[in-house]
Amino acid sequence: MAMSFTLPGQDGLARLGKLVLKGIEIETPVFMPVGTLGTVKGITNEQIRETGSRLILGNTYHLALRPGADLVHSLGGLHRFMNWDGAILTDSGGFQIFSLAHDCRIDDHGASFRSHIDGTFLELTPEKAVEIQEKLGSDIAMCLDECPPYGCHKEKLETAVKRSILWASRCRQAARSTEQSLFAIVQGATDLSLREFCAKKMSALDFPGYALGGFSVGETPEQMAAVLAESASFLPENKPRYLMGVGRPQDLLNGIQAGIDMFDCVMPTRNARNGTGFIPAGKIKLKNAVHRGDETPLDSECPCLACTRHTRAYLHHLFQAEEMLGPILLTIHNLTYYGTLMAQSRAAIQEGRFESFRRDCLARMNGGA
Repeated sequence: MAMSFTLPGQDGLARLGKLVLKGIEIETPVFMPVGTLGTVKGITNEQIRETGSRLILGNTYHLALRPGADLVHSLGGLHRFMNWDGAILTDSGGFQIFSLAHDCRIDDHGASFRSHIDGTFLELTPEKAVEIQEKLGSDIAMCLDECPPYGCHKEKLETAVKRSILWASRCRQAARSTEQSLFAIVQGATDLSLREFCAKKMSALDFPGYALGGFSVGETPEQMAAVLAESASFLPENKPRYLMGVGRPQDLLNGIQAGIDMFDCVMPTRNARNGTGFIPAGKIKLKNAVHRGDETPLDSECPCLACTRHTRAYLHHLFQAEEMLGPILLTIHNLTYYGTLMAQSRAAIQEGRFESFRRDCLARMNGGA
């Protein structure tokens, strides 16, 4: 069996799960570091493992452009190509329909892009998205979907929902691999009637897992939180639930409270490259002068390399001097922080105290410097 998912515990809507992908056990709730091009920027696979991560994300659109799915396939697949012994989820490229909309044509057949690298033409249909992901050999593949921008006209939103359902059906028909689990993506923005409609249609196709897409695309965190639990409730209870592209620690905690099992976002790694670290008290901007002579660690309770070996003063110096070690150390720290937050959340669910844990964490997230 390519994938199994069980729910050994629950506290309110918060779920404690075990996801097994070809023998690799992953406890949920889980945060997936983003490795768009077959690498989590700036750190090695060994360093990724040390943060507690066993499941990372790659991107179909970007890998299809560079180095190319055929090349990756000829070299033994993405796991072997990047020498990663954990699990991999690949996004379908649907988000690029949203983020590259200025250079994309879309209809029911598929989406047509001009490469952001060299302008070459790429057509991405549901069938092509599945074909690319099967060549990449990821453990979880995502259906091609249309992610509409927040605040778009109701007619455009309805079209995106219907097109995502149509494409999911075609992805299901095109899938051939018995080693890969295909997840559907439910769209509908903050319109609960459309979320429910889309979820019911997708559930009827009986996918191994389901994602909520179309969040964190312009709406406020409060607008997302207002509909998240009900949106999650429309998804099958016995299948993994994945909230795509949402990454503030506050939003992860609220997502877990709403019944979400899986998360991904570039936030911890991108912020690290810009000098911002995450700690239980909030965010720390290490480029700020206040840290110039600070001999304390970034987080005295964190077991990562940055916190156990170095001071805030040294990290501040690395960013001021534009030394590459600064982003490397802070990437390791931020991913360790996210992994620890997920581990603590799982323990709180198991012990029946997740809501108090969530409230305590949110109350602390107002410091930083």
